[in-house]
Amino acid sequence: MLVTMIQVVSKGISIVSKRNVRRPARRIFAAAMLLAGTALVTFPGGIAPAAGQETAPRSVAKPLDARSRTIVQSVDMQVKRAGAAYAGGDYETSGDALRKAIKQIEVAGNAESSDLHDALLPMMRRIVNARAMLELEGVTLPPFRIPERPKATAEPMAEASGSDPSSRSATDGVSFVSEVAPILVDKCGGCHIRGSKGGFAMPTFAKLMEGPPEGVVIFPGDVIASRLIETIETGDMPRGGGKVSKEQLDKLKQWVTEGAKFDGPDPTAMLTSLKSGGEPPVTPATPEPAQPAMVGKPTGNETVSFSKDVAPLLVENCTGCHLDAMQTRGGLRMDTLAQMLRGGDSGSVMKPGDGEASLLVQKLRGSAGDRMPAGGRPPLSDSDIQLISTWISEGAKVDEALVQTPMKVVTAQAWLSAAASSEVSQRRAEIAEDEFRLAGADVNRMQNHQSDHFAVWGEVSPATLETVAESAEAALQKARKFLPQADGSPEDFFHGKASIYVLPKRYDYSEFAKMVEGRNVPAEWQSHWKYDGIRAYVAVVASERASEEEIAERVVAPVASLAVVSRGEGVPRWFAQGLGTAISGGESKRDRNENMRRQAELVTAVGSLKSGKDFLNGKLPPERADRMAVAIAESLLSRQNRRGFDAVLRNLQSGQPFPQAFQAGMNMTPIAYVDAWLQWVK
Repeated sequence: MLVTMIQVVSKGISIVSKRNVRRPARRIFAAAMLLAGTALVTFPGGIAPAAGQETAPRSVAKPLDARSRTIVQSVDMQVKRAGAAYAGGDYETSGDALRKAIKQIEVAGNAESSDLHDALLPMMRRIVNARAMLELEGVTLPPFRIPERPKATAEPMAEASGSDPSSRSATDGVSFVSEVAPILVDKCGGCHIRGSKGGFAMPTFAKLMEGPPEGVVIFPGDVIASRLIETIETGDMPRGGGKVSKEQLDKLKQWVTEGAKFDGPDPTAMLTSLKSGGEPPVTPATPEPAQPAMVGKPTGNETVSFSKDVAPLLVENCTGCHLDAMQTRGGLRMDTLAQMLRGGDSGSVMKPGDGEASLLVQKLRGSAGDRMPAGGRPPLSDSDIQLISTWISEGAKVDEALVQTPMKVVTAQAWLSAAASSEVSQRRAEIAEDEFRLAGADVNRMQNHQSDHFAVWGEVSPATLETVAESAEAALQKARKFLPQADGSPEDFFHGKASIYVLPKRYDYSEFAKMVEGRNVPAEWQSHWKYDGIRAYVAVVASERASEEEIAERVVAPVASLAVVSRGEGVPRWFAQGLGTAISGGESKRDRNENMRRQAELVTAVGSLKSGKDFLNGKLPPERADRMAVAIAESLLSRQNRRGFDAVLRNLQSGQPFPQAFQAGMNMTPIAYVDAWLQWVK
């Protein structure tokens, strides 16, 4: 019988995988793949190098250039995909991902960079083992051998964002202006040209080539390293049902292969304004920034409230065209008040102090072109339009904290502040049905179980729902030991029962995140939480096949985070996520290998930050941000900081917004605390 020995080097043990023992082998393989999550982990022991391979001592590595970082991230992603597919028994998909990883490593070899080789080495070792496992399952893969380490690091490759577009010859080949830009505007416009989903905005050629904070997405001449192409080719993008045709994808690849040339007169012109045929682009005038008076705090003498009166009208009547829109009408986004203040293609839509002279009111009345809302929707009543006009005439006053808050959240918070807990429970039940339907579930088969604090939903057995509810209640009791005493009934704790969405398979959980939340969750996640006031839920993978211990481990941290985030106004995700994991003991339950990987992620995260501001502003990838959040939370729970931490929670529960509550409790701002923590750990 064919037998292969898999060396789990980080534990120093050997595990025998036989062809007829599938499930343990899958777990071994998946664990091996996930251990490649960071290129900076150096495991003790290791695998002997191939014959003739360089084994000279490693010098301190220089920071990788943007292209090299992208290659490392791409290989890491493909190796993780291979592991996840193998664990699910999908060997062909696993093999496809491994083939892509091998191709990307071949591209990396052309760089002749010892630093890049070192960064890829842990993943290359996993590929050797993974290839052997897949061939046992009958999957044919190309030969792979860990290449020799280059003797010196080559000079960094030219950064895509640093090249001068005007210096490139663009007389031949694919035209960016007439062929590439229209594809990007059509397929990516709603999220990344007129918006910045995921922190990435590419409204101009210059911004496209600059890429998001995580790194460059277009490398001229290198299709494999260009993540924009990869995310389209794998189907990750575009979201929302859009699809890039094979012909369009081939056109994009050809453009990258030819050097990603720009054939327009101005690389800073809006992609939506580019015209072919040598015509100069027409760039809409940028509205002046909002004046302080536009975001001034209400005096108390106003007769109209933005949050209670105006925002609900805008959400009800403007969603689809200007809110949550894939393609915004007239360039006007209204997802937040800040976006509405910036105006659209026609300039500002508001004149604080003069409602009737504001374009917004004129459009609603039909006195300035087409009447809004469009699309056959009924016009607003005169009384509703007058409310909006009066609010603008009174100075468009609003609390500063609400300017950047999503309009839908502002509306929800206004309703929430006046609603009874029983009303919120009912609303969350309606949301649960809507979101399960959106995720593709059969709501007629959906079961429900009620406990003191939670309403548990899912297409699983009643016994599974009850087990999840019991685990959640136990997790909440543990978390409450760290929180101030709460008054009221159990239903009042989350201002209405919190929801728990139970998904029977990891695939269902992944689809829920894609369809309901519009994102891909990391491959290792089995649960997470979400809170915006009205929505308060935990999503978790659980079925009859999962043990009570497994279910308890999956719900304990997100339930604790939900308890923390609901204690006050404006509690940031990093604070709730970090504390939830820390007080639930989630980190201590992981095995040594996983803790080593997470420690490496933390080291990488800390080393990449210039200041605490970068962390608080979401400049880190989610996994690294979570590692750092847990470490900061553990410092808050330390003996010397515990008194201040307890004061922060009391301040939150008394009604203070998070920034004020934190500063009063810790005697410093959140950013000052994170800066001090960074200085200490470095």
